Amino acid sequence: MPKWTKSSETPVSIAFLIFDQFSNLCLANCLEPLRAANTLTRRQSFDWQILTRTGEPVLSSSGMQVVPHRPLKSLAACDYLFVLASYEHTALDTADTRRALRAAVTKARTVVGLDAAPWLLASAGLLNGRRATVHWDLLDAFTERFLDIEVARARVLSDGPYMTCAGAMSALDLTLGLIADRLGLSVRLDIEAMFIHGDPPLSPTREGQAVGDALVRRALTVMRDTLERPLSQADLARRLSCQARTLDRRFRAGLGAPPGTVYRHLRLSSARKMLEGTGLGIAEISLRCGYESPAAMARAMRRHYGASPSELRKSGWGRSEGRQAIHPGT
Repeated sequence: MPKWTKSSETPVSIAFLIFDQFSNLCLANCLEPLRAANTLTRRQSFDWQILTRTGEPVLSSSGMQVVPHRPLKSLAACDYLFVLASYEHTALDTADTRRALRAAVTKARTVVGLDAAPWLLASAGLLNGRRATVHWDLLDAFTERFLDIEVARARVLSDGPYMTCAGAMSALDLTLGLIADRLGLSVRLDIEAMFIHGDPPLSPTREGQAVGDALVRRALTVMRDTLERPLSQADLARRLSCQARTLDRRFRAGLGAPPGTVYRHLRLSSARKMLEGTGLGIAEISLRCGYESPAAMARAMRRHYGASPSELRKSGWGRSEGRQAIHPGT
């Protein structure tokens, strides 16, 4: 059963090990959702640090230099070790790299291979007897090279303490899934809205999407289109040509919450974005988000976020502390 909201006081610790010629897009598709999760929850839900094997800066495939927090040998125990390699992976596949990876994985509960990094993990003998994937351009060569691995053309695969994913967009799927597992589907939906402007997933069969039920996806679209004048559950069901009890059952099965809870969350999430990102008055925002008065919206926000509209606007959390969260290890 999916969870609509979850609560945890202990941050998830993540170490990103990046190699020369890594993909900017792959790294950003991990870091930006994590940063957004910290911003939305108004706490350090995820802590991360950047490492390189020697502690020296590395260059991305587009020439961007990244200065790490520390060398891989200084890695402390962590929840996740994300290993990212992209281009020139064969040149990176050295005896020193293999030894370093075998030592590093003992410090992490879960090891994630991104893009071409599953090749390095496999060469170090860490994926033997497991199911794994890799960037699809390398899939045939990977299959021929590593005969002890069950290779599949998948976006994300998990086998024991190892996860592998096929590239940048798969990294986004994986990170959104991690956020939902830790914080609930409500936070994941908010982050998806931040990055794809509230549109539903492009394909109903896309792996890892938050909402697999087509009826629920259509209902979310209607909800987002009617924030200013929210529909009753009966009217929403009529708009979708289904029974209200069917809608309730499908929401609880797909999102872990009834339609009313989700609808209210979408309205308050929209109100918060306007508070933090526009100069609109609180009265105007309350009208745009379907509240009869600023006082009604304020009561709802206090229950939902533990802060009043003016406190959320004054805090500037999403503009200052959220950016600081990019380098919590410094």
